[in-house]
Amino acid sequence: MKLHVTGATGYLGSELVRLRPDASMERVEVRDADAVSEFFGRLRPDVVVHTAYRQDEDDVNTVGSENVARAAASVGARLIHLSTDVVFDGRKGAPYVEEDPLTPLTEYGHAKAEAEMRVALAHPETLLVRTSLMYGGGTPSKHELAAHDPDFTFYTNEIRSPVHVTDLAEALLELAELDTAGPLHVAGADDVSRAEFAELIRGGPVRSEPAPETRPLDCSLDSSRARRLLRTQLRGVRGVLG
Repeated sequence: MKLHVTGATGYLGSELVRLRPDASMERVEVRDADAVSEFFGRLRPDVVVHTAYRQDEDDVNTVGSENVARAAASVGARLIHLSTDVVFDGRKGAPYVEEDPLTPLTEYGHAKAEAEMRVALAHPETLLVRTSLMYGGGTPSKHELAAHDPDFTFYTNEIRSPVHVTDLAEALLELAELDTAGPLHVAGADDVSRAEFAELIRGGPVRSEPAPETRPLDCSLDSSRARRLLRTQLRGVRGVLG
């Protein structure tokens, strides 16, 4: 299987490349449709795992993702597109399942929701993997760094399903071999507040308070469908760090 990873120098991308050192990690500007098309035409990948994103550059997330999807479809490559739990607003009152409507609140959530729609139109066989906060890599994630910052405040009612980056990367490599399309939730087994997550990382108390109403709240993901498909165990953060 010829695998290409976009965003290969990022937190998840670098873990995928560590597990699959034969993967292509050549960088291409995803916002340049012609460059992406030319690159995929030359590389002819069997599978593309699209992890590249920018928290504050919507066109990377929307236009860039659509360009990758179109180019992957044009060469018959399987596409796994990474999305996020904050395509939901966290007001459901229960973990989100794949069929739940997208209800983003933040600018980033809106961009990732739009990216999902663009990708699905450009490459209908895409697997849209929604995941949560990542931790546990060879270098600290931004969440791990923040947990050790005494001036950072964490929200007690913002609930997520953190996933160990190695578990997620191994799950993605498994999914690359499966004929599965559409949305799929792939996150950790424990649903914890951002404050509890930070305390588990730090091994002690952190500054905390309730989140403002403008924030997505309980965006925990129901990953039971993924667990039925996978051999990889999606461990809970309390078991890993507790």
